[in-house]
Amino acid sequence: QVQLVEFGGGLVQAGGSLRLSCAGSGRTFSTHTWGWFRQAPGKEREFVAFISWSGLTTTAYADSVKGRFAISRDNAKNTVYLQIHSLKPEDTAVYYCAAGLGTMGADPKVPPNYAYWGQGTQVTVSP
Repeated sequence: QVQLVEFGGGLVQAGGSLRLSCAGSGRTFSTHTWGWFRQAPGKEREFVAFISWSGLTTTAYADSVKGRFAISRDNAKNTVYLQIHSLKPEDTAVYYCAAGLGTMGADPKVPPNYAYWGQGTQVTVSP
């Protein structure tokens, strides 16, 4: 059974930092694209970052997090990370990791294109 489990959420003050982790089990994701998404109350799930690997690592970020968030992966641990700096209250959301893009060429910024999801980890940023 494939599982993704996130760790690292919490309550932090604005300007603080967090590192989120997402560990996969049940299959290897070493050549898969990983994505991070977030969902704030009353809002749709939105793209945050993705990291892909096809010989070279490619990353992309939502404009709202560029320069503050960094996605990375450890294939040996089947894990993806999201390092977050300079947190803002508007970053408050449940953060989800995703893996397993369904088809070649699928847009990694679109949530339904992923087959596997973690349960989410809450990040709350106080002013």
